[in-house]
Amino acid sequence: MLPGPEHTLPAAVDSETRVTAADHMALRLWLRLLACTNLVEAPLRTRLREQFSSSLPRFDLMAQLDRHPQGLKMRDLSRRLMVSGGNITGLTDRLVAEGLVARSDDPNDRRAYTVKLTALGQQHFSAMAQDHEAWIAGLFGGLDGSQQAQLFELLGELKASLPERD
Repeated sequence: MLPGPEHTLPAAVDSETRVTAADHMALRLWLRLLACTNLVEAPLRTRLREQFSSSLPRFDLMAQLDRHPQGLKMRDLSRRLMVSGGNITGLTDRLVAEGLVARSDDPNDRRAYTVKLTALGQQHFSAMAQDHEAWIAGLFGGLDGSQQAQLFELLGELKASLPERD
């Protein structure tokens, strides 16, 4: 027997539910992008926390360092991750304390530090990255390869059309 209307679950509530067909398409598109971002990030955050006792910001910082084995200056990390220098400092302090990254003085600028993954950090990040990639593939598995490529191209066009960040 099917439940009556009083027993049905409400529709998922997200940022997109506040718009109607009468709203401007750009607003509807923005809120759909935001809803999709939230729907992808939520399980990633949970899995990183549960399986690696980590967070998405920590993963993102370590991913940047993995791509730059020579290290990055704190201000470059801040720019790449689009967060404040204070956020980067706090994350870096915790990763240094855990032995996952090393911070060294920049010989060319006494006010700057360069941050690199340690061997332990590289090992830890590699394990996270492998699982992260599988999680992402699963989350995007509802779209076939050509749909993913089409979405990638369209989002690339949108990105190119937007003004540069200050």
